[in-house]
Order: sequence, then C-alpha cells, then structure tokens
Amino acid sequence: MSRSAASRANRRGDPPPSPEPLPAPAVDSHTHLDIVLDGFRPDGGPTSSAEDVDAEIAVAVAVNVPRLVQVGVDVVSSRWSAELAARHPNVLAAVAVHPNEAGAGEADDDALAEIDRLAALPRVRAVGETGLDRYRTGPEGWAAQEASFREHIRIAKRHGVALVIHDRDAHADVLRVVDDEGAPEHVVMHCFSGDAAFARACVERGFVLSFAGTVTFGNAGYLREAAALTPLEQLLVETDAPFLTPAPLRGRPNASRLVPHTVRALAEVTGTDLAQLCGALTTTAERVFGPWAP
Repeated sequence: MSRSAASRANRRGDPPPSPEPLPAPAVDSHTHLDIVLDGFRPDGGPTSSAEDVDAEIAVAVAVNVPRLVQVGVDVVSSRWSAELAARHPNVLAAVAVHPNEAGAGEADDDALAEIDRLAALPRVRAVGETGLDRYRTGPEGWAAQEASFREHIRIAKRHGVALVIHDRDAHADVLRVVDDEGAPEHVVMHCFSGDAAFARACVERGFVLSFAGTVTFGNAGYLREAAALTPLEQLLVETDAPFLTPAPLRGRPNASRLVPHTVRALAEVTGTDLAQLCGALTTTAERVFGPWAP
C-alpha cells in the first residue's frame, strides 16, 4: 500500500497476540515495518527507534519467522528500508516508488535516480513495490504509473535484483508491460490477487506468487484455487503488514508475527506438510532475494 493510503489507515491500537510458532523457519517476503510501528503507537505518531524495530523483529523470530523483506514505497521509506537492512541481519530491503505515488507525480527523475542508487546497495535485493494500480489511481495517472513501472523494471535488471510487482485491477496490463520490457531473472507477484487463469499465466512465465492474509478470507476461494496450482518452488508468503491481516484477526493491525496463520492456511490449501512448506518457502525466498546472512 502507498504511503498516502497508509496515512489514512491502520490506527487500530495494539498488535494482536502471536500465534503458535511454526515447526520450521519461514520468511515474511513483504512487510512495511515503518508503517507497522507507526500504527502501533497509541498517539498515532511516527516511530523508528532501533529499540522498537528490534523488538518487533524479535517477536517474529519467536514464532519462527526469522527473515523479513522490508519494502519501501517512496524515497523516504526506501532509504529507511536500506538503512535497516544494512544494520540488521534478519532484514533485507526492497526499494521503489509505489505505483499510486507514481500516478500522483512522485516518480520524477530525482526520485528514480535515488531508487537506482539504493538498488546498488548490497542488502537491497529487490526493486519494488512497483507496478500498476487501477483501483486507487484514476486514468489521469495511468501513463505516469506505466512509465515508472518500466523504469523500475530497468533498474532491477541493471542491478540484477528481484522485481516485486504491485498489481491491483491491472493483470493484463502488468503482463503486457513486463513482456514488453523483458522480465528480470526473479519476479515476485506481491499479494497475488488473481484467479487460477492469471496464476497459470504468471507461473508459465516463471514468476513467483506471494500470498498474503487474503488467502485466509472466507470470500477468497479464487485465491485458494490459485495457490493450489502454484508449484512450491514458485510460492512465497507475506504479510504486507500492517495491512491484510489474516483470519481470524481481521480488523487488527498485521505484523510479521502473524505469518504462521497464512502459512498454515497455505499448507492446507496445497496439501503440503507444514514443516515441508516452511522449508520450501525459505528456499524460494533465498533463491529470489539471496542469503540473509552478512
């Protein structure tokens, strides 16, 4: 979610309790720790202290989610993400100007040059989230979104890092742009939101599909069908925290500590042993983003 949308959302109080730990380590492939911590403050004010961040990561580690990908949505949060990853062995970073921000004119030459600079840093392992959003951005911003998306693809390819795609109500156009530009080696469909047919189109292209708490929602049978046909080696799990909190905790702020709810749902959907699925998710994450160890 974009920073502007986040500023209007998620002032919902304390985080929910942690679930039972997973039997093997898993990875939260997409979180916004900076927004998570903002949302957890009772006064609604921003926080980015090292102690707060370390504490939030520690509660994720306690449920066997020891690796996180911290994702930027604008220049400020991308710099913050890169700085966090540089100092914290549990965190890698992704950097980008979010498509909704791009549609509002925020992906100017200076911003894109800074994303390009950050993408060269050793613990920045992805460019994203970038892509297309036809839900929050009206037609007047679509050309700017697409131009930004294309430049982010080029940045990812230039630096040999993964591309993390935000796709909302834009499935066909996302595929058109990526096919036209040529995909990087690793492409992640963040918070996969398509049906089985779109999942097949992505799988055939070698993309990795990352499922969020939405796969646990009662009305999301189409997502469960998509997850069921996705090969384990093309499957990731994420929170998109503080958004998309999985059942049974919808309405509370999301956090990496809640990954086990989504992993357990995916194990049931795919018919995979839980520990085996955790291992597969970790293997895929390390293939896409590289090793977490310094």
